[in-house]
Amino acid sequence: MAFSDKIIQSLEKIVGSTNLLLDEERMIDYSHDEFSLPEIRQLPAVVVKPGSTEEVAAIMKLAEEKLIPVVPRGGGTGLCGGCVPVPGSMVLSLERMNQVVEVDADNLMAVVEAGVRLGDFYQAIEAQNLFFPPHPGEESAMIGGLIATNAGGARAVKYGVVRNYVRGLEVVLPGGKIIRPGGKLQKNSTGYSLLHLIIGSEGTLGIITQAIIQLLPAPNYYRTLVIPFQTLDEAIEAVPALFRAKIIPLAVEFVPKDVIQITEKYLQKTWPSRLGTTDLMIILDAASEEEMDVLSERVAEVCWQQGALDVYVADSPAKQEEVLAIRSQIYEAIKAETIEILDIVVPRAEIPAHVRKVQEVAQRYGLWLPTFGHAADGNVHTHIMRCGYQEGQCLPLPDEQWKPAVDKVRAELYRDGTQRGGLISGEHGIGLVKKPYLSLVLTEVEIALMQGIKKVFDPRGICNPGKVV
Repeated sequence: MAFSDKIIQSLEKIVGSTNLLLDEERMIDYSHDEFSLPEIRQLPAVVVKPGSTEEVAAIMKLAEEKLIPVVPRGGGTGLCGGCVPVPGSMVLSLERMNQVVEVDADNLMAVVEAGVRLGDFYQAIEAQNLFFPPHPGEESAMIGGLIATNAGGARAVKYGVVRNYVRGLEVVLPGGKIIRPGGKLQKNSTGYSLLHLIIGSEGTLGIITQAIIQLLPAPNYYRTLVIPFQTLDEAIEAVPALFRAKIIPLAVEFVPKDVIQITEKYLQKTWPSRLGTTDLMIILDAASEEEMDVLSERVAEVCWQQGALDVYVADSPAKQEEVLAIRSQIYEAIKAETIEILDIVVPRAEIPAHVRKVQEVAQRYGLWLPTFGHAADGNVHTHIMRCGYQEGQCLPLPDEQWKPAVDKVRAELYRDGTQRGGLISGEHGIGLVKKPYLSLVLTEVEIALMQGIKKVFDPRGICNPGKVV
């Protein structure tokens, strides 16, 4: 649907002609996120790039008056179609609102605009020896998007997810009204928490334009341990043993050797472990070198007792960088053949059984389903691939083999995860892709309540329509 000249002129008046895209070629990048299948892609009617909250408010006022669907967009790094436009919609890109407004060291808070990229945020706070614990992985993601999806990452086991660090928000509602729930506060028992309704709402209730983020003093020391086990079960069983020993690592990842082999070839780097089938990558933080040495020894002792085959210590920055580079680049190494990345979350002890189900499904459908993730918080990332696997190589399959299997594989794994007391998303969100499966984990009453909340915030249904509920 093309917008009338009058609407286009009104948008130009708000953001300026250089911040308004109408050309299809320039709008292609705004038609999708990182979800790979092209079937969900959709060109918007227009892309607008506001530079201030006031401009966002003017856009939302116009959109509600003219019933224009508005799709907010951050870095476009999502994996479930959360920022994919609907036909005849306007993409509202926050990319120009990219200022770190304030780093308040006295209150350990930062005030940031929604378009600040995660990597730039880290740089700004690290310059003052401060620490934002969540690390969802993709540093080109924008703060607004991280909040809208309640992003997590590997550090959630010790420090929690993004929700735990958002103290205040500035949000433009449909119709252009602005609310500012929260503030530079540690406590708030004043009425319903509108702040936490917005966090994780995926742009369906309003447009996040600014956030107040809680910070921590930066840890002095980090260390990465790579600990191989003969089986996945042994690796996962070591995690509760660490907690029983009163050890809470910064992060604990389980990584099978198949994806490590492919990533080593892709990066031309060497992973330190050749033993076993599954490694735990454990990252520790500590206030002193002495504390780090004691903590590392305790982790090693517990893991030896649980059947570890060896303990590799990346105790220099160069060694740590190489290990973390391989782990962080697994997705890039297999991205070309990846159809979808699931983020099922199950109780931690259920990981081995769920992964065995993944392996059984993979064998039955003849697909490679590499699976790794956050061993300490139960977040399992199964990659649905368009290939098989043999001796460190991805073997492409014909379309007629993998295409009919994708929906069946996804549904089977979702059902297995939910039967184990889990949920279909631990950190990526629901978006467009997972919406059909929401009823697997939520009751009709719960979905109706969510729909009611959506209607209160967005009575005319213009804010990221078609997503979540």
